[in-house]
Amino acid sequence: MTKEAIHEAPAQVLDVRGLKCPLPVLKARKAITGIPVGALLEVLATDPAAVLDFRHYARQSGHTLVAAEEGEELRFLLRREAK
Repeated sequence: MTKEAIHEAPAQVLDVRGLKCPLPVLKARKAITGIPVGALLEVLATDPAAVLDFRHYARQSGHTLVAAEEGEELRFLLRREAK
């Protein structure tokens, strides 16, 4: 995780814990449209497939995956880019 991300509060926190693929990414895709360009969306998940799903989503969408923390629970920070 970058130092910038540690000190920057997310514009929105999306809790998708307990949901299975593809729902975490689909809900994040919808949520990110509701935050300003340049802001962070924090996503909390438990589905192990979400690690690959969010990396792929970031590449395909043009948004930036700032951080991906793995453990019992997963945490992703996505920065909304202009689109």
